Amino acid sequence: MRAAKNWEAYRVIDTSDGEKLEIWNGVSLIRPDPQVLWKTKKKSKLWTQADAHYHRSSSGGGKWEFHAKLPDKWELPYRDLKFQIRPTGFKHTGLFPEQAVNWDFMDGLIRSTGREVSVLNLFAYTGGATLACANAGASVCHVDASKGMVQWARENAALSGLQDKPIRWIVDDCEKFTQREIRRGKKYDAIIMDPPSYGRGPGGEVWKLENCIFDLVKSCVDVLSDDPLFFLINSYTTGLSPSVMGYILDSLLTHKYGGHVYFDEIGLPVEESGMCLPCGSTAVWCKNDASEAFR
Repeated sequence: MRAAKNWEAYRVIDTSDGEKLEIWNGVSLIRPDPQVLWKTKKKSKLWTQADAHYHRSSSGGGKWEFHAKLPDKWELPYRDLKFQIRPTGFKHTGLFPEQAVNWDFMDGLIRSTGREVSVLNLFAYTGGATLACANAGASVCHVDASKGMVQWARENAALSGLQDKPIRWIVDDCEKFTQREIRRGKKYDAIIMDPPSYGRGPGGEVWKLENCIFDLVKSCVDVLSDDPLFFLINSYTTGLSPSVMGYILDSLLTHKYGGHVYFDEIGLPVEESGMCLPCGSTAVWCKNDASEAFR
């Protein structure tokens, strides 16, 4: 597992009984986590003193219980980047901290090329990967179907002093946008993809990522340049293992471009246990050997 160990303002204090206890730049939150199957003793006093606690409802969804008056939003720094954090109605805060391990990896790949790099970031959410790539010197096309998420990403870019970087902000269906880019002959040196577990296709049909991931990746190969740098897939779908995503990238990219495929779980260190909380999976194809960086 690759753990995001370089955070200073974010920490996972403990995990137990389906929940995790976190610190977000001084704000303590308890949120549900389906990976936390263990029921270990809760040693930290913050379990009973957290600023806010998200409770799931037996009928679906849930709500926040606030024990302290929190700002509507606050900043969370990571190295050169800054992100706007705020609790949403679906337990999320606008950022997935475990992705920092991928931001660092992509930053290193882009800086090592010594050339201009264009990146297509699909299902781009609030822009963590977009900002990391732009900060490393790449031009980025940020695509997400949610207007609110794209606006949030733009605000994060401004917080990070990246508002004048070459970033295209696109509100669109990712599959439709990719097909239009193919018809326009637009090419990118790198692709990042963080698709949801469930979604709707261009015709409104409901799809599951496990059933559509191969075709989704295959459709994106046609927008890669003749000398691509990397293709990275993130997944939070429990039925989609890192090795399956790696197999797909190898079958679609390695035979065409050569290169190397890497895949693993990503996670977050937990202070009380000294273990790492598994948070998702990443697979990446790289044109050059990146075995030292992918650790």
